[in-house]
Amino acid sequence: MFFFTIRRILASVLVLLVSSFLVFALAAASFDPLSKYYTRNPRPPQSFFDNLREQLGLNDNFFVRYWHWLSGALTGDFGKTINGSSVSQQLGTRIMVTGRMIIAAVILAVLLAIVVGVIGAVRQYRPSDYAFTFLVYLLIALPTFWFAALLKEFVAGGINDLLGSQVLYTIGEETPGLSLYASGWELWSDRLGHLILPTVSLAMLSFAAWSRFQRAAMLDVLGSDYMRLARAKGLTYRRTVVKHGLRNALIPLTTVVALGIGTLFGGAVITETVFVWHGMGEYLLKSGIGQNDINVVLGWLLVSAVFVVVFNLIADILYAVLDPRIRLA
Repeated sequence: MFFFTIRRILASVLVLLVSSFLVFALAAASFDPLSKYYTRNPRPPQSFFDNLREQLGLNDNFFVRYWHWLSGALTGDFGKTINGSSVSQQLGTRIMVTGRMIIAAVILAVLLAIVVGVIGAVRQYRPSDYAFTFLVYLLIALPTFWFAALLKEFVAGGINDLLGSQVLYTIGEETPGLSLYASGWELWSDRLGHLILPTVSLAMLSFAAWSRFQRAAMLDVLGSDYMRLARAKGLTYRRTVVKHGLRNALIPLTTVVALGIGTLFGGAVITETVFVWHGMGEYLLKSGIGQNDINVVLGWLLVSAVFVVVFNLIADILYAVLDPRIRLA
């Protein structure tokens, strides 16, 4: 298991290096830091553009620019924004905001996908299976922004009115200014109230697709020979499903979840916009794409790539835990 993990870590590092090269190549081809000056009236003289290109290192060839950026990124320095502030510092605070939403959404979506997928497979073609199937396809058909808007408009107001107090919040990741004087449970309970609706919005759409993979994998396992053998040996149906069936049926779901992290990042951009969260999604749209700031976009893309590679590494390790034969492959 130790050597298997080391091999996967080394492979993940190689994937990250290739990803960083592709990210830099795409961003360098798509963003021009000087574009905002082209439309100024009067337009700056050519000497201004020449000096600015020299300051930004745009006169260097592509590989030199990539090496300068990569060497800085390896030490946690993603450069400066067009306003002169540090990209690393801004990304650090934004990651904490978006990270807790994505991690909570993954946990909730995986748990729901396992429960719904197993129930749908075990009770195939029964009313509960049809009900879950209808719910899942309904969620898959809903656009992310519309589902989030429905939660804000109807669910939050209804639950708050029912409880007679403000429990669910629809704007921001915490009450503005609360962190200046509050701490401990008061601060975290407020953040939890702000976290619930964005997490549900992000998790439900992922859970819908993941539960179908879990149901299909569980159906395949239930029809296998070793499951019939376990029943023939006298094991109860519940023990056979939980101990022998579910473990093998989790392997396809692990793959789907690891590959779906990139989709969650895309969904987080929309979710943060709807719920007015000051996370990585807002940072990409306003400070990166909106300002045509290549360093912001590069930092965001590289952090996203790290998340995807780390989750795939975790998935590889879970494969070996769920099926020991994979360690010898």
